[in-house]
Amino acid sequence: MSGFVHYREEMTTRPRASLRRILDDLGSTVLDVAASPGGLDTEVTGVHIYDPLDELMLPSGGILLGVGVEGAEHICDLLEAAKAGSGLVVKQPVAVDERVRAKVLETGVALLGLTRAASWSQVAALLRSLLAEGDLTEAGQSPPDDLFSLANALCALLDAPITIEDRSSRVLAFSGRQDEADPGRIATVLGRQVPESYQRMLDEQGWFRKIYQNPGPVYIPLTESLPRVAIAVRSGDEILGSIWAAVREPLSKQREWALIDAAKIVALHLLRQRVGADTRRRLQADLLSTVLEGGKDAAEAAGRLGVASERLCVLAAQLADDQIDAAQSESSRQRFCDALALHVGAIHPKAAAALVGSVAYAVLPMHASGEEETRAVRVAQSFLSRVGPRHNANIGVGRLAADLGEVARSRADADRSLRVLRSRGVSGQVAGYSDVHFEALLLRLGDLAAAEEQTPTGPYQRLLRYDAEHGTELAATLGAYLDSFGDVNAAAAAVHVHSNTFRYRLRRLTEISGLDLADPEARLAAMLMMRIFGRRH
Repeated sequence: MSGFVHYREEMTTRPRASLRRILDDLGSTVLDVAASPGGLDTEVTGVHIYDPLDELMLPSGGILLGVGVEGAEHICDLLEAAKAGSGLVVKQPVAVDERVRAKVLETGVALLGLTRAASWSQVAALLRSLLAEGDLTEAGQSPPDDLFSLANALCALLDAPITIEDRSSRVLAFSGRQDEADPGRIATVLGRQVPESYQRMLDEQGWFRKIYQNPGPVYIPLTESLPRVAIAVRSGDEILGSIWAAVREPLSKQREWALIDAAKIVALHLLRQRVGADTRRRLQADLLSTVLEGGKDAAEAAGRLGVASERLCVLAAQLADDQIDAAQSESSRQRFCDALALHVGAIHPKAAAALVGSVAYAVLPMHASGEEETRAVRVAQSFLSRVGPRHNANIGVGRLAADLGEVARSRADADRSLRVLRSRGVSGQVAGYSDVHFEALLLRLGDLAAAEEQTPTGPYQRLLRYDAEHGTELAATLGAYLDSFGDVNAAAAAVHVHSNTFRYRLRRLTEISGLDLADPEARLAAMLMMRIFGRRH
């Protein structure tokens, strides 16, 4: 049984969270060393925020976030107060002079600079996430818990082919010996996804529920394939995925313990992957948000992202079919954004994309041609044609921004174009702002009217009130007439009445409302009110 003990001990060993490993994980894009006391192998025990109104009591190994701290004198005072800690973080640019360097060497506290494009809440969350995982490897070592290595090790221990899957039953890793299983397992590995029919069968029979509710392995007898033993991969109450073994009989107690231990280390690995991916994605989203705002920090953020700073079009893409499961919906949005980033990156090396809220934004550099917006629309259409079968989405395209100062306008254009598509109730469509700007203006006018609690007035108000009191459809009659450019026969057909009946209704509505249909200004006012307030109010 020595093999089981060795494997278990190896899997439960957690490397120390050192300052060096945290910096390596986050990368210099987030944190950079402004002044170092020498080595960076100091153990990090926690994250603390500086408050000038409270007494500073920093425990040994703590990282102090110096919110609002600037200037060499202030930094030196804080380094002295934080000499028990491992590091002090201040916003860049960091004022480093001989006094600061001397104080860093004296106290042994590393001075770190945080990029201006990142927020304090972001870096606090990232650092706490990294420390919580406890899964940082020592410098120069490769991660000991590679998922494929784990799958193969577990295959040897259980004497059964293994797959490691996420919550959507996508295969993250698999062991060898899959040919010893059944056709269903082989199809799963080849497609890197459990077949839909198999997922449906397991779901209908309640096996997923049992796996997610049970803290240990679950034996699943199957009629047309090998039995399975599965265990949920958890982080606290959160289900991260599952491990599946194709077996011929139930596992022994020793092998069940090996599977339980494997689930713990797989959880650590998945959390580590997610933290790393979330770190990059959050940073990219924050940097791109800064670029899209077009403020004083846009140039620095663009430089860190490596995006162009001139002749840019902003694309705003959003999935049209959000799923009920929040986690699955977020995963779909992120995969959609990753695909968009890959698409625009292949077109131009200085393009970038990131998920901001529920919208995936892309900044696309354009060559001077005079038809930049049209070309950006074609790029968006090409992207949707590629991902359409998997992602049902709309994309709004903003006007060309000559430089970073105009990017905020292009982003607003893209947002408004996207909103027009949503208001139409369509999906799989692309709209350039120049093509939908009037519809966008009407939507903004509707927002203004709603914000100011405006209501219909004049002839249109009288029509609506009469319809409400008498159960008539005179407002609909007016709408059909205006939509048909005054063609009575076409309007009558639209509301399914005889043309003479329609003429009678038309006379009634003019009598009741006082609307002069011969006046183009009056017709325009009525049409705008119908667009802004609707045909029922």
